[in-house]
Order: sequence, then structure tokens, then C-alpha cells
Amino acid sequence: MALGGRPAGRALPPAILCIGRNYGAHAAEMGAERPERPMVFAKNPAAVVGDGEAIVIPPICREHGPQVDFEGEIAVVIGPEDVRDVPRDRALDAVAGYAAANDVSARWWQKEGAGGQFVRGKSFDTFCPLGPIVPAAEAPDPGRLEIRTVVSGEPMQHGRASDMLFPVAELVAELSRGTTLLAGTVLLTGSPSGVGHARTPPRYLADGDEVVVTLELDGRELSRVRSPVVEPAG
Repeated sequence: MALGGRPAGRALPPAILCIGRNYGAHAAEMGAERPERPMVFAKNPAAVVGDGEAIVIPPICREHGPQVDFEGEIAVVIGPEDVRDVPRDRALDAVAGYAAANDVSARWWQKEGAGGQFVRGKSFDTFCPLGPIVPAAEAPDPGRLEIRTVVSGEPMQHGRASDMLFPVAELVAELSRGTTLLAGTVLLTGSPSGVGHARTPPRYLADGDEVVVTLELDGRELSRVRSPVVEPAG
């Protein structure tokens, strides 16, 4: 471990590309308009943790009050080869698999602390829990995938990929235009409604919480990521 950072040796994706406001109901609950084109931002690959590993709320995310939020999402993994300029009708051939993911977000840093850019608020260590990757062949029609988020036993989110404003094939085709997507790149396809920030009162994550995000197909669990939440003293 270097300078108190994450353990060395873990395989990380070469990039994490994320789509904002890809569900109309989520855009509405955040007081935002539906985007006309995919809204793209990134997360630091070093934010990735696996099933059972903790979301650690760092001191920097406590400086402006509670703000750490959950966003259960369907993750798409590019592969087995690098791709570029993929036509939409072949875009799913560029998908290696799918996984449950949590786009953990520090809302003050996302909205106010980084000059209007999302990356800082999305990229703190442990802010990208990612479940086991399921081969794409197990979900030949990704529009049938569903995502659920439960926080400390309370259901919070349920979304269907069929409700995405920009479906998986369109996202892969669009993001690969003029841009090489390296094999292993993770695409986070957007959060359905029900996030903590939009609730009254807001439901932010705190020490002792547990977040479980489940990826399902026709009622069958495909991938799951469970994350205890830890807020170290000091």
C-alpha cells in the first residue's frame, strides 16, 4: 500500500465512463431536464471495490455536512477487444459482460466543489462498488435487465434498462465514435430514481449502513454488490 492508498495488485478497469440522467424519472427528481444527448462523465478507476468491501466516507466528504449518496446502476464491460467506431447494430458484440454497480456520489463535491464538473465528487476511493461480471451471453437482450438498490434493509431504487433514455447499444456506439474504448472499460449506464439526495429529508449514507445493489434478469439475480458503509473517526 502506497502512502495510505488502496492495496496494490488489484486489477482495475482502464477507464470508467458514466452516463448521467439516463432515466427520465431520475432527471426529474434531481430537478433537471432530460438530456438530448448522452451526458458523459468519468470516475477514477482506483475508486473500484468489490462485493463485501466497504464504502469508506473520507473526512473531505464531511466538510460540508452529510452528502454521500448511493446510485445503483447497470455496469457494461467492454471486451474482449478494444473497439472504436462501432455501428449501433453491432454494438452489443463489443460487450463482454454486465454487473451490478454503485455510482457513489459526494453531492457537494459533485455540484459545488469542483467547478461544475462531476468527476471529483464521483471519484473518491471506494466510490465505485462493482459486483461480479456476468458474461453478455447470459443477457442477450440487455433491455430486459433490472437494477435494485436496498439501503440498510429498505428498498430505495428499482429500474429497468428498457426505461433508459439511451439504451446500451446506443451508448456503446456513441461513446466509441472517434474514441477507442479499451477492453475492460466499464460503462455505468445511469441511475434510476430513488437516490438519497432527492428524498425529503435527504437519505445520505452514514457509518453502519449497508448498500446492496442487485442486477436481475426476469427475476433471477445475475450480479450483486454488497457494501458496508464506514465513516472513520477523525
